Amino acid sequence: MANPILMPKAGITVESCILTEWKVKVGDKVNVGDVLCTYETDKSSFDLTAEVAGEVLAIFCEEGDEVPVLTNIAVVGAAGEDVSSFAPGGAAPATAATEVTAPAPAPAAAPAAAPVALNPNVKPVTMPKAGITVESCILTEWKVKVGDTVKEGDVMFSYETDKSSFDYQAEVAGEVLAIFCEVGDEVPVLSNVCAVGPHGEDASCYAPGGAPEAPVAEEVKAAPVETAASAPVATAPVAADGKIFASPRAKNLAVKLGVDLSTATATGPNGRIIERDVREASVNPKAAPVAPVAEVKAAPAQATAPVEKASDDLKAYKDEKMSNIRKVIAKNMMLSLSSMAQLTHTISFDCTNIMAFRKMLKENAEKLNLPSITINNIIVYAVSRVIKKHRDLNAHLINGDTMRYFEHVNMGIATDTPKGLLVPTLFGADTMTLSEIAVKSKKLSQDAIDGKLAPELLTGGSFTISNVGTMGIESFTPVVNPPQTGILGVNTLETRVKIGKDGELVPYTAMALSLSYDHRALDGAPASRFLKDLKEYLENFSINLLADSI
Repeated sequence: MANPILMPKAGITVESCILTEWKVKVGDKVNVGDVLCTYETDKSSFDLTAEVAGEVLAIFCEEGDEVPVLTNIAVVGAAGEDVSSFAPGGAAPATAATEVTAPAPAPAAAPAAAPVALNPNVKPVTMPKAGITVESCILTEWKVKVGDTVKEGDVMFSYETDKSSFDYQAEVAGEVLAIFCEVGDEVPVLSNVCAVGPHGEDASCYAPGGAPEAPVAEEVKAAPVETAASAPVATAPVAADGKIFASPRAKNLAVKLGVDLSTATATGPNGRIIERDVREASVNPKAAPVAPVAEVKAAPAQATAPVEKASDDLKAYKDEKMSNIRKVIAKNMMLSLSSMAQLTHTISFDCTNIMAFRKMLKENAEKLNLPSITINNIIVYAVSRVIKKHRDLNAHLINGDTMRYFEHVNMGIATDTPKGLLVPTLFGADTMTLSEIAVKSKKLSQDAIDGKLAPELLTGGSFTISNVGTMGIESFTPVVNPPQTGILGVNTLETRVKIGKDGELVPYTAMALSLSYDHRALDGAPASRFLKDLKEYLENFSINLLADSI
């Protein structure tokens, strides 16, 4: 019985995949578990394995085709079976091995150089994996050089992820025999960055990409290789509208690495640029084609008044690559605004009560052995209590159709650092006293500023507070940090007036709070109720704090 092979749906949002390579051809026999082809989505690549045994009777698409998910791409069954009914759109499939053009025989492979054995006396030092999702790190500073002697615990180099920075400490003693990457390199995690061992030992076998080839391999490499008609290097085909053909993964990687796709050499199927081409272009870009300049005849000179021109010094500028953290922030902010239905509500509250309460704490701090309590600490405390009655804001929206409600309030505290905006998480803020919130949030923010924050403390937040009031900001629109559903912006203190009991004007201190939320997760009315409840809690803070502790 003939069995159709479908393009898998590799993810909820995936609508099509690129078929990157066929591992079989019509007429081949396959067993269950054999790899039939490889394909890629915009995020990753996969192998498609056979679920039935039999002969490959037909193949309906070619390498490089973008195929809708759940579309027939091949048929496996018994020899001689009719497969015409399985062809997508009635396309005529290849039905016999003889109908498929056989690839030209490859030239005899040159004898490979014998692999160089690893040196057991040398210890390679690898780039640490500083977090579950971290795939690469930027090496920011070498603290040693080749020839230096290190002992266990010595700092060898500094590196940073998209969230924090770290020092690597030597795990073995010895001499630094080799360094394989430079300051500023983006190094894949678990790749060798240097090697340590006894003086005089050979560490070249640990160089990324393998040791230098032996003389035999060099001679083979130098020998001329016959190629069909000495075909020129493939360049990226360009469509009539100027678009360059590249796989989704290649396009995403090009954006991440800042590579112009026109400088990449295409090696994928049908002249398509694939991921490896972008990585190569980031290291060795080819010159972009230059359009011929048509010769223009100068018009007869006319006597005109001299045109005043700006000095070249006034046109000077400097291009700088964005930091790794800045790129991630940019990507997350664009993702947030493009994937959510965000809007902002703002409410003001009378700060008289919390200002008086803060003054009382400050005057009695030594007597009561209290830490310094800030207005932000008070707001974190208040939000952690009020938001538990508004669960749609203490939640994550997963894949656009699932709400994840948190039992505790894990408060993200937006922090301005020398490397950019970081949001460490104060886990279980709803279980902490005001003093604990003051002490722990201060340490979190300082560790973030110093680059000493553990990666796991930069994830898991259920709601975020961003305070820019200390810089005099009267109102702003904070951007929600996905997959969270809300973020509270804290604004500056302002002096306002209100009408007293006897009709007189009474000055008071006010503060505006700006709530941005995902309208997919909750509507305007519940968002407004949260702000109303928070306003009332803060305006009666000392009484509410007392009630919480009794």
